[in-house]
Amino acid sequence: MTTRTAPTTALTPEQAAHRLDEFSVVDVRSPGEYAGGHLPGAHNVPLDRLDEAADALTAAAARGPLLLVCATGNRSAQGCARLRARGVEAATLEGGTSAWAAAGHSVERPAGARTPWPMDRQVRLAAGSLVALGFLAGRAWRPAHWLSGAVGAGLVFSGVTGTCGMATVLARLPHNRAAGSAVPFEETLTRLAG
Repeated sequence: MTTRTAPTTALTPEQAAHRLDEFSVVDVRSPGEYAGGHLPGAHNVPLDRLDEAADALTAAAARGPLLLVCATGNRSAQGCARLRARGVEAATLEGGTSAWAAAGHSVERPAGARTPWPMDRQVRLAAGSLVALGFLAGRAWRPAHWLSGAVGAGLVFSGVTGTCGMATVLARLPHNRAAGSAVPFEETLTRLAG
């Protein structure tokens, strides 16, 4: 009889590649980011919908180890912590799909899918634009400087807590939603619970 050992908390792309067939791979990025390229066989459960998927993820974890993946490893680490709080163990991929692809491993993309910018890049563009807007508008109407201050405070809060409200809002924009060929969320849950 063989016994399963719990996966390490974080796996390098090479470690994950050697064991990929053991895992239920869960990509916690937005559907648009997922459509831009994901690990082979990965299921898309966006981080903001992780609680809805808790039962399906618990069932998947009962059959074998879970590997959570995102663009760089930050969101998947958050997802692992949230699952661990529910008693579900999961590993994260160090460096995310960026490191996976950089190591020469293949990614799957639906035919014709376009690749949206990674969420961290979208957040930097939005935050930078709002700060610049607050600065410029503040030259004509002094209270507009508060916009820059509010964005700065939000970035500090994000850095301290490891959460990002702006990313949550941006993930809901149409360009970050799934392409027409994406698997519906309910079907993903059924496959995970399988």
